[in-house]
Amino acid sequence: MKILAALSGGVDSAVAAARAVDAGHDVTAVHLALSRNPQSHRTGARGCCTVEDSNDAFRAADMLGAPFYVWDLSAEFQEKVIEDFINEYSHGRTPNPCLRCNESIKFEAVLDRAMALGFDAVVTGHYAQIVHGPLGAELHRAVDPDKDQSYVLGVLTAEQISHSMFPLGNSTKTEVRAEAERRGILVAQKPDSHDICFIPDGDTAGWLARQIETVPGDVIDAETGNKVGTHAGAQGFTVGQRRGLALGNPTGDGQRRYIVDVDVKKNVVMVGPPTLLDIDVIEAINPRWGGPLPVDGQDVHVQIRAHGEALPARVNLGVDDEGNDLITITLVDHLRGVAAGQAAVLYDGTRVIGSATISRSRRSVRQ
Repeated sequence: MKILAALSGGVDSAVAAARAVDAGHDVTAVHLALSRNPQSHRTGARGCCTVEDSNDAFRAADMLGAPFYVWDLSAEFQEKVIEDFINEYSHGRTPNPCLRCNESIKFEAVLDRAMALGFDAVVTGHYAQIVHGPLGAELHRAVDPDKDQSYVLGVLTAEQISHSMFPLGNSTKTEVRAEAERRGILVAQKPDSHDICFIPDGDTAGWLARQIETVPGDVIDAETGNKVGTHAGAQGFTVGQRRGLALGNPTGDGQRRYIVDVDVKKNVVMVGPPTLLDIDVIEAINPRWGGPLPVDGQDVHVQIRAHGEALPARVNLGVDDEGNDLITITLVDHLRGVAAGQAAVLYDGTRVIGSATISRSRRSVRQ
């Protein structure tokens, strides 16, 4: 097959491309230039935003004998990932930029362009597996639970999955680094990055404060309605957060307070004991399905964080007041600290059913 290998400049994408070459595919390499000012981003880590990363990607392609191109997608990245990130926080929601990047850039803009150029599939260094079943290509978890990236790939549609390749899904990170060493790939020991690529110092709250006009407001105790402090701007807080509150008034029973709600319109942050964070019903909008839709009332597992636990639940399909698709996820047990804007990814065993964006979470009246 004619394959487009997306090389980030890190070890994972380099080994994935090498395996595609070994499999006999006709491989062309492309590096995505996503930063308008790559010199301002950090160096020394896997990413897609630095000059160093671009050079590392070129060297990997050269070693594989693959033609190499750089695609400037900085405008798309600015609009669909960075501006979306700012907009979500400005409305009191907590987005996942890596998930948005996969949806809008790596598996929309890139895949669409690749198909238009006559490529059969795009190969990346993500840790996930594609299994070809009777109903088509299915996205499954990687064998290495510590590196599994199926959560951030949960936004892929069935069509996108059918034109994607993830050669690392059956390997551990240790195995991949060892293979890179054997192949002579120079970035074999290049460290991974766990930060948001466009926030180089990792200070998300500080970065947001420079992007969004903030106005000081009140911190209110959710149980008593009393003012217990002030904040610099509601947009900088998220449900479940404890750091940064600087509250001088302890609760009556001495419990630590957590943020239990953020009302950006009123510029109010609500705090309370951790028990107020326990929910068992999640409503989510804009579902994207990686294959056949689940049956209404189907038992599933749901994951709401990239490295969180998948919890047993039941999913019901419906529509909201405006006629948009809505899914309601009822958890078997309570879950703590769910924020609007996070992604809820549904699983049937290891298979990814699909994902949706959380719009509301609550505690049911059941005992």
